[in-house]
Amino acid sequence: MKAIVQDTYGSADVLELRDIDRPAVGDHDVRFAVEAAGVDRSVWHMMTGRPTMSRLFLGLRAPKIRVRGGEAAGTVVEVGPGVTRFAVGDEVFGTAPGTYAEFAVAAEGRLAHRPVTVDAAQAASLPISGAAAWFAVEAARIKPGHRILVLGASGGVGIYAVQLAKAAGAHVTGVASGGKLDLARAAGADEVLDYTVGDVVDGSVLYDAIIDIGGNRTLGRLRRALTRGGTLAIVGGEDGRGQVLGGFQRLMLAGVVSAFVPQRLLGVMSNEGPAALEAVRAAAEAGVLVPSIEREFALAEAPDAIRALDARSVRGKVVVRVARKAARAG
Repeated sequence: MKAIVQDTYGSADVLELRDIDRPAVGDHDVRFAVEAAGVDRSVWHMMTGRPTMSRLFLGLRAPKIRVRGGEAAGTVVEVGPGVTRFAVGDEVFGTAPGTYAEFAVAAEGRLAHRPVTVDAAQAASLPISGAAAWFAVEAARIKPGHRILVLGASGGVGIYAVQLAKAAGAHVTGVASGGKLDLARAAGADEVLDYTVGDVVDGSVLYDAIIDIGGNRTLGRLRRALTRGGTLAIVGGEDGRGQVLGGFQRLMLAGVVSAFVPQRLLGVMSNEGPAALEAVRAAAEAGVLVPSIEREFALAEAPDAIRALDARSVRGKVVVRVARKAARAG
């Protein structure tokens, strides 16, 4: 099969389109033909091996998993003898190692049936970004009428967080750069703020919860925009100030500070397992989660898709289109 492979850590220049063997199928595994694969920040981390602390898990000198990609949608072509939830021909979405390839293998619990309301490219944008947004909104403990601030509201996770917070009955303020404010509005934000023209957490407005996606503001600055019993939910760590820890020290510090202040400060840990995938599927089928796909890249263009993500020029999500199939009946 054809796949996007790397032998060493580095920029997108280390990625190559090669012919490799198909991955083996275990007793509880599902092999599926990949139709489309999402492009999210975790792909960049695994490609670069940054922050360097992550190499303890990814591989010290080179990535253990050589094929890039993590979220995808496709059609089941083979199941292990212990698989009970899927059969050959099922359309699925979820996460698997190495989805920038013609075929991928996932543990049964990392997949769900594809939402009937979306196509393969849209479904491929949901498993990681949609699950992260779902966990963040759950952590925020939103109640109808709460005021919620979403920092990074124009990105893949941010758009979904706005949509889910609105569905929970919140009054949502979305923060993005001026050229992307329309995306936050389209996602349903009641108000939008351009972070390039002012301090959006100056304390002049207090929020019941702040969902901070890949931000770099200090905990102290964020706390001043929270109500006394408010919640700060941090998704990701992208402050760019450290090669070793990246922004993950802020996630760890949040838990420590939270023990001594009236507000809840927490780093959101996402797990794209059955519960999250089924919640995301239900939200998509209910019309709550509506993917925003800016562009589809061909498999050979996957390095360019990652470059676009790294340059922060992406509006919503981009996906890697691996194959196409006939439209669904009905």
